[in-house]
Amino acid sequence: QVQLVESGGGLVQAGGSLRLSCAASGSIFSIDDMGWYRQVPRKARELVAAITRGGSTNYADSVKGRFTISRSNANNTVYLQMNSLKPEDTAVYYCKAILVTTTTRFQYWGQGTQVTVSS
Repeated sequence: QVQLVESGGGLVQAGGSLRLSCAASGSIFSIDDMGWYRQVPRKARELVAAITRGGSTNYADSVKGRFTISRSNANNTVYLQMNSLKPEDTAVYYCKAILVTTTTRFQYWGQGTQVTVSS
């Protein structure tokens, strides 16, 4: 059984900052890619940022220069530092982790954390 537990969401004014964390626990052999996605009502979930086990990163154009993704392989945790937040960043943020063994590859999702940016 594997769980991803997110924390750090909340309400912030435009221009402010938040830091999201997502910790994986349970029967973990190895974690490959990790990432953050977000979703607003009536829209598809979209990639915000992703990071490989080796530390290579990928960002949505809308957050480049404002958000930074990082991870701790020792703690099975991924972070998202969000600066210069805008009202359009308001969404439920989900973390995703690709867990691998020698023969399997599964993706797991967190439960989501609400981020609200007021203007």
